Amino acid sequence: MVHKPDVISFFDESTNTVTYIVSDPETKACAIIDSVLDYNANSGRTSTKSADAVITFIENGGLKTQWILETHAHADHFSAAAYLQETLGGTIAIGAHIPDIQKVFGGLFNEDAQFKRDGSQFGKLFVDGERFKIGNLEADVIYVPGHTPACIAYHIGDSVFVGDTLFMPDYGSARCDFPGGDAGTLYDSVHKLYELPDDTRMYLCHDYKAKGRDHYKWETTVGEQKANNIHLNTGVSREEFIQMRTARDKTLDMPKLILPSIQINMRAGELPEPEENGTRYLKIPLNAV
Repeated sequence: MVHKPDVISFFDESTNTVTYIVSDPETKACAIIDSVLDYNANSGRTSTKSADAVITFIENGGLKTQWILETHAHADHFSAAAYLQETLGGTIAIGAHIPDIQKVFGGLFNEDAQFKRDGSQFGKLFVDGERFKIGNLEADVIYVPGHTPACIAYHIGDSVFVGDTLFMPDYGSARCDFPGGDAGTLYDSVHKLYELPDDTRMYLCHDYKAKGRDHYKWETTVGEQKANNIHLNTGVSREEFIQMRTARDKTLDMPKLILPSIQINMRAGELPEPEENGTRYLKIPLNAV
C-alpha cells in the first residue's frame, strides 16, 4: 500500500514560487520543499514573512521538521533553508551534483577558498535512486537534470515534487540554457518521471498563469502531463523538443534574481559572511553572463 502524504502549499506571487510542507499523518514528521526567503531587489533587504508562514503552520499543527529539501539551486528566489533550520531543526538536503553548480558559480563570483565547492554546506547530498523516510512515509530521489545539471525530484508516497523540470500542462517545460543545462537531457529526465503511475500527484515549483488562465495552479498528475503538456506530451519526439526548447530559450532574458539568488542558494540558504564593516554583500559581475 502506497501511503498518501498530507501536502500543504504556500505560493509566493512575487517570485511565482510554491513551497510545500509534506507530512506523514501518522507520525507528524514533515519535510519542507523549496522554501522562500523574501528579498527586495530595490533595497537589498531580506525578510522572513514567507518562511514565517511555514513555521507558524508547522508549529500550530504539531509537526516535526525532519527534512528541508531543495530540488536544485534556484535562480529565481532565495532559499530560506538556513533560517528554517535554525528555528525548526531538520536536515537540509539537495542533489549530489550541487558541486557542479558551486564550481561554475564560485568561479563566476570569484569566491575565495573559504567557499567550499564540495556541497558540504548541505547536511545531505542525495544520489539518484536513494531512498529515505519522512516519518513512516517512503521517499526516493529521481535525478532529473536538464534545467540544471543538479536537479532532483522527490517521489514521496503517491506524490512527486519535480522542481523546475515541468510546469502545468498548458505552460510547458523549464528552460535549458543555464550553465550545464541541456534540452535533450531534460527530455530524458521528464520521461523518467513519466514512468511513474499516471495517477501520481505531481507538484510543481512555479506557475506563471498560461495565456487564457486567470488563476494560479501547481498540482497536476503524471497522466495529465503525458497527455496534455504543450511541450512534452508523449507525442513529442526528442528531436522536436530539442529544436523547440533551444529556439525558445534564445528569446528569454535571464531571471531577474539569478545573480543574487545563486550566491545564497549555493550556500544552502546562508548569507555571505559579513565584511570588515559588518555588512554582508552580494556581487554583480558585469558583462559576464
